[in-house]
Amino acid sequence: MSTFWCEQAWVAGQGIRSRVRIEIGDAGTITALTADVDAAQGDSRDLTGVVFPAAANAHSHAFHRMLRGRTHDGGGDFWVWRREMYRAAGQLTPAGYERLATAVFAEMVVTGWSSVAEFHYVHHQVGGTPYGPDDDGQHAMELALCRAAVTAGIRLTLLDTCYLAGGIGQRLVPDQERFGDPDAGAWLERFTSLRGTVATQFDPAFVTVGAALHSVRAVPEDALRTLAAGLPTDVPLHVHLSEQPAENADCLEHYGTTPTGLLHRYGLLTDRLSVVHATHLTPEDIALLGRAGTTAVLCPTTEADLADGIGPARALRDAGTRIALGTDQHAVIDPWLEMRALEHGERLGSGQRGRFTPADLLDAATTGAARSMATPVAALSVGSPCDLVSVNPTSVRTAGSTAAQLPLTATAADVTAVVIAGRLVARDGYHLILGDPAALLASTMEGDS
Repeated sequence: MSTFWCEQAWVAGQGIRSRVRIEIGDAGTITALTADVDAAQGDSRDLTGVVFPAAANAHSHAFHRMLRGRTHDGGGDFWVWRREMYRAAGQLTPAGYERLATAVFAEMVVTGWSSVAEFHYVHHQVGGTPYGPDDDGQHAMELALCRAAVTAGIRLTLLDTCYLAGGIGQRLVPDQERFGDPDAGAWLERFTSLRGTVATQFDPAFVTVGAALHSVRAVPEDALRTLAAGLPTDVPLHVHLSEQPAENADCLEHYGTTPTGLLHRYGLLTDRLSVVHATHLTPEDIALLGRAGTTAVLCPTTEADLADGIGPARALRDAGTRIALGTDQHAVIDPWLEMRALEHGERLGSGQRGRFTPADLLDAATTGAARSMATPVAALSVGSPCDLVSVNPTSVRTAGSTAAQLPLTATAADVTAVVIAGRLVARDGYHLILGDPAALLASTMEGDS
């Protein structure tokens, strides 16, 4: 058993409490939590400032980090940005992706994320040929991501993604061929094989496999029918949903319904489904998603960066949908800025303040992802994983803030320490095993300019 003593901590169901002692068992979970007590001999004091549960990143494409700061000239829209993304995807190899993902996951860890759902679709070699025995087998890219997460010390839900079409009624274009499988049945076979392989090689408390449908653009209607019948019921399922108006228009033209309506048609709207972005929804869509108990994974800094629009977060929450947060294309990797951007988007769209309270924002960054992730999600409560982050309340950004309102003033620069599974893994922006994530990222992307 080990213990941490905190000056202040956000305790589940209680809010900010003072002088909190946290006991951790051998499995890295919280076994006891007591407030209003003095530190005992042997208690760790590494968590200085105000302690929060570490955040859960419910949507990531690790290789998109290559595009940060490289797509902002010349104007353009989401579809122009997508061409640059395809170019980046074409450069990836298993070994190179492992190095890049290790650096990206290390950046997540030092900023306060302890778990990530990686929405992964770069499955095969350029041209679509599966990897062979010399490359670690057909799951070479997937296993590279798993090893990267283990090296960085972050919990990984690897969302193996079904990607079969280049658009509704369109074949895959050459840039997309390495994303695809021959058909839905072939993807299900590969997915089943991947689950078995990962289960034999990695600790399920840290690495698990979930499923994703890229979008209704990339998964045809007949495939949705096959997948609805063939997917295991015990895995989380994610999908990009209504990110762009063009997706909605194409879906209405071909299927006579919205993307949400199409998923509903095949019984895919359930409480295990996470819909990513969900930016351009009709009132009927919102009602369907809420009644099904889905989770909406919003990525506010990405949606702003790509000019996607401001999604109906408050309406979704009021309808019964749970809100989670992700970093998507990593224009920013900072849970505090994602929380703030969620509220700021609501303020800009509604003309009202306080659409989400600080407690709501923290919930979105942590427990909101609980149904979205196959790996555990942090909370300061007995039985939860001891994944913690401490924040400096007296920095130039946070000085004068009440502890409970730090989600609206802190940034990753204020993170003083990160604990995952009861073990200190980062301090003041440095990963205690891997060092400075900036150096890792710079060395990984050298020559790619």
